[in-house]
Amino acid sequence: MNQHPNRLWIVALALGWAFDFLFWMKPAGINFAIFVTLCMVGGLYLLLSNGLRPAPRSLWLLVPLAFFAVISFVRREPLTAFLAYTLTLTAMSVFAVTYLGGRWMQYSLSDYFKNAFSLIASQLSKPIAFMAEVRKAQAESGAAKKSTLVGPILRGLLIALPIVALFASLLSSADVVFGNQLQKFIELFRLEKLPEYIFRAIYIGIGAYLLAGTFLHAATRSTDEKLLGEDKPLFAPFLGFTEAAIVLGSVFALFLSFVIVQFQYFFGGNANIHIDGYTYSEYAVRGFGELVTVAFFTLLMLLSLSGVTRRESEGQRRAFSGLGVGLVILVLVMLVSAYQRLVLYESAYGFSRLRTYTHVFLIWIGLLLVATLVLEILRRERALALAAVIAALGFAASLSLLNVDAFIVKQNVQRELRGQTKAQDDFSRVELDSSYFLDLSDDAVPALVDAYRASSTPASVKEKLGAALACIRYERTQDGRDIPWQGFHLSRFYADQSLALIKTSLDKFKLNKADYPVIVSSPSGNDFSCSPYYYD
Repeated sequence: MNQHPNRLWIVALALGWAFDFLFWMKPAGINFAIFVTLCMVGGLYLLLSNGLRPAPRSLWLLVPLAFFAVISFVRREPLTAFLAYTLTLTAMSVFAVTYLGGRWMQYSLSDYFKNAFSLIASQLSKPIAFMAEVRKAQAESGAAKKSTLVGPILRGLLIALPIVALFASLLSSADVVFGNQLQKFIELFRLEKLPEYIFRAIYIGIGAYLLAGTFLHAATRSTDEKLLGEDKPLFAPFLGFTEAAIVLGSVFALFLSFVIVQFQYFFGGNANIHIDGYTYSEYAVRGFGELVTVAFFTLLMLLSLSGVTRRESEGQRRAFSGLGVGLVILVLVMLVSAYQRLVLYESAYGFSRLRTYTHVFLIWIGLLLVATLVLEILRRERALALAAVIAALGFAASLSLLNVDAFIVKQNVQRELRGQTKAQDDFSRVELDSSYFLDLSDDAVPALVDAYRASSTPASVKEKLGAALACIRYERTQDGRDIPWQGFHLSRFYADQSLALIKTSLDKFKLNKADYPVIVSSPSGNDFSCSPYYYD
């Protein structure tokens, strides 16, 4: 980039201004995807114009990058949106650090951490070093004399501004007419917002500086010539096979005894709910979180022991892998148990965000455990990082495609229509809790409207859905601000379109705004609170 140094700063400053234009005082929406696209186009333009072409494998990162950038203005459910933003930025960062080398699929976890710190260091130091190199090259070639006019002009303006301001103030006091004219001139520039302009100029400059550092890192330090531990391990295995076998064998024996003793509870279903006096909810909830925690820490233990254990013969390798296979099988049985418990809990109390997240998480951590075992047997331990990355991407993509909030609405409404019961002490019927819908995002509104309009929906359920939708419509009108095009969000658009379809019907629900929380009265005279109910 030394041949066209000004091009780097023009692109970086343009992107900094674009960030301000897209995000200043504007809600999140399509602006994030637009800014990501501009950053990628600007960076590729700089790199390609300098003859730096990306490695073919690096281009695969554009797939998750584009997917999650789109999801950022399609879904508004909090975790889905957070993962979309986070994974888009992560994919951009990995693309920058592996642009020329393309070896990100071979990274270990240590390589990811090392390159993350390397990128941050480049963002902070590379632009300064680049400017010093350019000045040195210009001085050596005599080109510096051609570009000495910009610096003096800027310095002159900085010196002149306070002096002119001082004299203008004195002259305004000396002549009222001149003072009025000067005031009108100043109002053209809205200088009362000068602190805001200064602040925005500062963060635009900081953003441009960091982007320039990112582009320079991709141009100069993304060759990935050597990966950590590629030639030899970062540290030699220090734990003997006997010690590791004792650890794995002890844990295996513990897990096996747990599975044997509790097997009737794992798969006995409703028939065993009241064994030893457990209620339905106690059976469903008891130990669920602990089983998921056991699966997570078993994965960490296998990874740690695999890295530090000496296996000096083929027999030791097979024995270690065999113990690992046994542990993973037992943990998978526990995960099936945890999944069943969760299903029972959901059938009794309905779906929530946390329960839906956990449903999807159980599947992906189970797949990651299997992948860890297979890679251990194949002696491809370095690929464990790639397996973890794929599992993380799969979890986030699953939530995005599932549409969590719409899924919760559909499942809970269907559960109500099926007349599901909960086996609490009194075995009372759990009716649809429409107040929980009030805490869901715009993603849920089309599903709520579809259920409300369905001819198969009973009047009692339709009344609850209508009350929830009336509350949602009221809350949406409280913001009162116009959303600029930068904040356009597909989820909000679909929600607006859906609510417009039932406007006449919702007008029949009357809102009592005198009290807090607001109370909505249905056409039949029943009252519903517009206060959302939270549960895990």
